[in-house]
Amino acid sequence: MPIRRAVADDWPRIWPFWHRIVAAAETYTWDPRTSEDDARALWMGPAKRVYVAEDAAGDVVGTAYLTANYGGPASRVANAGFMVDPDRAGQGIGRALAEHLLAEARAHGYRAMVFNAVVETNPAVGLWASLGFRILGTVPQAFDHPRHGRVGLHIMYRSLE
Repeated sequence: MPIRRAVADDWPRIWPFWHRIVAAAETYTWDPRTSEDDARALWMGPAKRVYVAEDAAGDVVGTAYLTANYGGPASRVANAGFMVDPDRAGQGIGRALAEHLLAEARAHGYRAMVFNAVVETNPAVGLWASLGFRILGTVPQAFDHPRHGRVGLHIMYRSLE
């Protein structure tokens, strides 16, 4: 599956599934009513290296970003975000993006990666665990899930060294 750096013209192909995922309010802590302009700034901001995964037809089926989680002396700890078109779930796209970003993070000198707020009911928790991430802690009942009620947010970590 081709994964490449995103360009500005990719946003119109990312936005439909980005909006669908965030509006569902099940896996991201962003406001479900986030406007397209605000979403673009959140996902495609200048501090982020954004990638897209394409299928054989050249359709964008997933996206991810890589950025520093902290600044200054802690700037070698990465953060990332991942989204896969829900219509394409279960096809290995999330794993391919994750493996690509882990390699990119190492190549850019990051020593670790941390996810600050993984909704504990998110199916991706199993993917992250299979890739060596561990749960450092959970903020209990921090997320109002539309189906499961109040659930926790995991802080997940993986060394890249």
